[in-house]
Amino acid sequence: MPWKRSPRRPWRLPRRSLVAALFLFSLSSSFLYFVYVAPGIVNTYLFMMQAQGIMIRENMRTIGAQVYEQVVRSAYAKRNSSGNESADYPLDLNHSESVLQTTTFLPEDFTYFPDHTCPERLPSMKGPIDVNMSEITMEEIHQFFSQDPTIKLGGHWKPKDCLPRWKVAILIPFRNRYEHLPVLFRHLIPMLQRQRLQFAFYVIEQAGNQPFNRAMLFNVGFREAMKDLDWDCLIFHDVDHIPENDRNYYGCGQMPRHFAAKLDKYMYLLPYNEFFGGVSGLTVEQFKKINGFPNAFWGWGGEDDDLWNRVHYAGYLVTRPEGDTGKYKSIPHHHRGEVQFLGRYALLRKSKERQELDGLNNLNYFPNITYDALYKNITVNLTPELALVNEY
Repeated sequence: MPWKRSPRRPWRLPRRSLVAALFLFSLSSSFLYFVYVAPGIVNTYLFMMQAQGIMIRENMRTIGAQVYEQVVRSAYAKRNSSGNESADYPLDLNHSESVLQTTTFLPEDFTYFPDHTCPERLPSMKGPIDVNMSEITMEEIHQFFSQDPTIKLGGHWKPKDCLPRWKVAILIPFRNRYEHLPVLFRHLIPMLQRQRLQFAFYVIEQAGNQPFNRAMLFNVGFREAMKDLDWDCLIFHDVDHIPENDRNYYGCGQMPRHFAAKLDKYMYLLPYNEFFGGVSGLTVEQFKKINGFPNAFWGWGGEDDDLWNRVHYAGYLVTRPEGDTGKYKSIPHHHRGEVQFLGRYALLRKSKERQELDGLNNLNYFPNITYDALYKNITVNLTPELALVNEY
């Protein structure tokens, strides 16, 4: 009887493998969706992991340097002990990458003169602030600051015992963070008063259903603020960033300034060298020269990286506070943030080409303006059609 080949059985995926594959697919899909809808939370955890790695590396480096120094000192001490000679160490054992110079502040008995410019390093600036992150209502904040008659409508204040060195417009992009505003004012108003700066607050609130456009709100705030006063310094301030040190001087300088160099949720480490988010400052001249912020970033992420690019393309360098002066606490969020802007990398690759086309010069908006005792509120309904960009 001739041999017959048995029919080939169809290949089947084992049931357990199928279940495992479906589980992994579901898990990865859920993770990617979470990254899209809650990018701020995801990036915080990623930065924390990165920060832990940096801390471990720096600790190992410090330990290694200390061991190396001890070995060298022991060797020289042993060699010179017989001759009673002093040990001269030919190697530079100072492994610090940068030496921080001590900043001198004026004494408590410093005399102010109404016709003299206010100094930058005042005795009223003590350093670390006792940060209170507990929630407080706007009504309570109004009641507290109503006792200070020098604060005018819209939160406008200027010193009377000296001439302010800088006239500072504080621009705050805003959407649905009503519990954050009073906490910010509780800390920032007294700090700016101690720094003897002339200042006012502008809260630029985005209405409508479009994704949040932080950068475009800053451009709107700049335009509206310049209608009120000839400001010379602009502070771009996230509502959930609370300064921890009143020696973090909110004036501007010859170069753009990144104030929020150390944020608690990033373990007080800079996430990356080009990080320019949270709180930054530019003079009006600098901001005009770079054509403001880009208007094309809808959703979370990318606009502060584009600002960094614009600053460098204009020939500026970014300065930061020294030591722990640039520490900030971040107010915890009780609600989900904005969705991630997936097109940011494509825009960042074209930063230089877009700089002259997208910014202050193509901005259109229709504001609704109201006044609070502590800030001017500018509400705008932003859409992409309000900042069209020609081909580049």
